Amino acid sequence: MTAAKAAGSVAAAAAAALSVALLSYFVVSDRGFKISWDGNRKISKRKNTCRRRKGLVDAVGNTPLIRINSLSDATGCEILGKAEFLNPGGSVKDRVAVKIIEEALESGDLVQGGVVTEGSAGSTAISLATIAPAYGCQCHVVIPDDAAIEKSQILEALGATVERVRPVSITHKDHYVNVAKRRALEARNRTSTQGVTDKTEHKDFVQMNGHISKQTESNPSSADCRGGFFADQFENLANFRAHYEWTGPEIWEQTQGKLHAFVAAAGTGGTIAGISRYLKEKNPSIKCFLIDPPGSGLFNKVTRGVMYTKEEAEGRRLKNPFDTITEGIGINRLTKNFLMAELDGAYRGTDREAVEMSRFLLKNDGLFVGSSSAMNCVGAVKLAQSLGPGHTIVTILCDSGMRHLSKFCNAQYLADHGLTPNATGLEFLECS
Repeated sequence: MTAAKAAGSVAAAAAAALSVALLSYFVVSDRGFKISWDGNRKISKRKNTCRRRKGLVDAVGNTPLIRINSLSDATGCEILGKAEFLNPGGSVKDRVAVKIIEEALESGDLVQGGVVTEGSAGSTAISLATIAPAYGCQCHVVIPDDAAIEKSQILEALGATVERVRPVSITHKDHYVNVAKRRALEARNRTSTQGVTDKTEHKDFVQMNGHISKQTESNPSSADCRGGFFADQFENLANFRAHYEWTGPEIWEQTQGKLHAFVAAAGTGGTIAGISRYLKEKNPSIKCFLIDPPGSGLFNKVTRGVMYTKEEAEGRRLKNPFDTITEGIGINRLTKNFLMAELDGAYRGTDREAVEMSRFLLKNDGLFVGSSSAMNCVGAVKLAQSLGPGHTIVTILCDSGMRHLSKFCNAQYLADHGLTPNATGLEFLECS
């Protein structure tokens, strides 16, 4: 099979899987497809009721909290996973996309017809590309070129403008986040300049993807906002608020407040920060832990108070931060969102643990999860082993394996990286 045919097969499989997942979700949940945005609607007020939804955005959230039977039985704890992969856009990032866009619309930083720009390893980009059109907006995303190719293919199928850039440090001008920020500024400046011409010629056009298209009428005073709004998921506290006001309360309600601990990995830090802070405000005795992948400095920060060891700080790092095969988690800087977290400790996870866990869950529970979900479950078991039997632990099932077909869920890719799964039980877990 040629590389082109292989890529085509991956694209077809990813598209088919996404279509089936979305169709099944909407049919089972009786959820609609149109949204009329209401600036006064508060996402924190949503209730988990059997009712017809008002559109795609109203279908986000209220995901099931499911018992992961295999892990619960093996540890003697109740290990519960918030099935965020059942959101319309397929991941926990749908909540962030809704919150960021709604707050931007309310503030006037974004207007209908505008372009939402973001730098993302994949899931946030897909959520923004899914959610933005429901608000009458477009999406321009920049992702690292080592992200699974199917993520780019899904984004393009969703109508987003996609740029793939090489993975570099956040301090580099060409880091995907920095490129996205530049693109938003360039688009804003271009539209602002064009707005002067439009006023003279009485036209309202914008250039996207090399095509000139008619835009909907909007407030002239907001013309500079139509070109580009930088979502800034790492530093925009709307990310934190999405989970503090929304996901956290759902977990509390679904467990009836009867949980002992929460554990999750962090990328932007919004999920773990919002949920941990909400749960601890409800009950300070609830333990909240981080599970950190290879190459990330957050484990050191939580457990030692510094991001790097002395050797690492001097540039003698033993592992490149981009060598982990997990996507969307792990970071080597403190974001505004992560700084909002209230944590009791942290565990270190490995690529092998994540790979083996994903296969264990598929074989024993029928759960086909992605790399971050698998790492979260690694953290849940480590925490269960530390706390002992009889505790209730919640984690996040961020997305499914459908977005990881070319890497994390690809047998040849894993073999090439010496990560072919071979465990029969949970013996692959390392002591933390």
